[in-house]
Amino acid sequence: MAVSSEDILASLIERTLKAGASQADARLTASASLSAEVRNGELESVEREESRGIALRALVGLRQAHVSATDLSPDSLKALSERVVAMARQAPEDRWCGLADATEISRERPRLDLECDDTPDAAELEARARAGEAAALAVEGVAQVGHAGASWSSSETYLAASNGFFARQASGYVSTAVMAIAARDGAMERDYDSHASRRRGLLEAPELLGRRAGERAVQRLSPRKLESRTATVIFENREAGSLLSAFLGAVSGPAVARGVSFLKDKRGEQVFAKGVNIIDDPLRPGGYGSRGFDGEGRPVGKRLIVEDGRLVDWLLNGPSARQLGLSPNGFASLGFGDPPGVSPSNLELQPGASSLQQLMADAGSGLFVTDMFGPSLNANTGDYSVGVSGMWFEGGELAYPVSEVTVAGDLISMFLRAQPGSDLDVRSSVTSPSLLIEGMMLAGR
Repeated sequence: MAVSSEDILASLIERTLKAGASQADARLTASASLSAEVRNGELESVEREESRGIALRALVGLRQAHVSATDLSPDSLKALSERVVAMARQAPEDRWCGLADATEISRERPRLDLECDDTPDAAELEARARAGEAAALAVEGVAQVGHAGASWSSSETYLAASNGFFARQASGYVSTAVMAIAARDGAMERDYDSHASRRRGLLEAPELLGRRAGERAVQRLSPRKLESRTATVIFENREAGSLLSAFLGAVSGPAVARGVSFLKDKRGEQVFAKGVNIIDDPLRPGGYGSRGFDGEGRPVGKRLIVEDGRLVDWLLNGPSARQLGLSPNGFASLGFGDPPGVSPSNLELQPGASSLQQLMADAGSGLFVTDMFGPSLNANTGDYSVGVSGMWFEGGELAYPVSEVTVAGDLISMFLRAQPGSDLDVRSSVTSPSLLIEGMMLAGR
């Protein structure tokens, strides 16, 4: 008779406590994926992967250690529990570590619809990839397609801890991606488009993705270089999320607790312009980052991170909350076998009233950033620079492509000047509409 995942975890935690741990938690994950890629109208590869593994964390007083394994045999699990306790005894003390108290753990298991509706076969994925490639190649100016693929993935995880927490969480996606290469006068430019969904019926048509990838690549041909100047910059919605990621690093509890955040003294203060709101909603059905509890098993709920431009709170897990003398607020990233980190779930900078076209019209001229690479950030001061390419706009209209430009500023003042557009497009767990920021330094030729 097969042993259930719940029984495996319960037995492992019991063994770990008997071996000398004061607390323990663990996770057992099984995952599978299937992908197909085409090139020049022919199937290039089909790959299927399956894996299963277990992770275990033991705490001996204020010392902790964690291990992982793929061998789930009784002898391996016994050795695993003994090894992690021996390692914990030798680890340095961490006075902030520890599991959530039994009174803090979540008892609710909301239905979030995170699993893929069913499993596509390789032929379906191949057909999607072929359609995407063909659509990109049909765009005038596209010379080749660097990548055209479709994939499916699924995972199931069981979580347990010595404080009584137990849960199962499962998720899955289907996705399509196309990367097109355009050519003119011996020079080449590339761009891409992609989409992922938990529901096959909601996945964007591969023909649409391929056409957009091709059109974006062609649009970048024959770029010009800019003279260094100060100008308005609009970060396209799919690139603006990277600015939010820098913001999230600065409001992360562990960074604040270590004093390595340029926003470490800004809790309760204005960090964005009035009218800007940033929310995190872990209970969004089907969301890319949805979860019914945080990475330490505590309850979660929809929260305002920034309200009317004011920073409401840090993103806290148990250890950072203890260090800062605050209460955990549901932002622990998945621990259970590892020390927890900090992460949002479905974080969104809410859209403003102006369309992208209106933002350009209001600004008159400036740089519309469609690609970013090599960002540099001083976490203590917020000084920021990033290489970009995109389109120069004049008279509120796109004028010509530009490349080899560095955009620089300090994020503290950049956030305060950021004006969101209305073009929010939810394609990841961290999303933003296009952001207009005046007075940016552009370093060109």
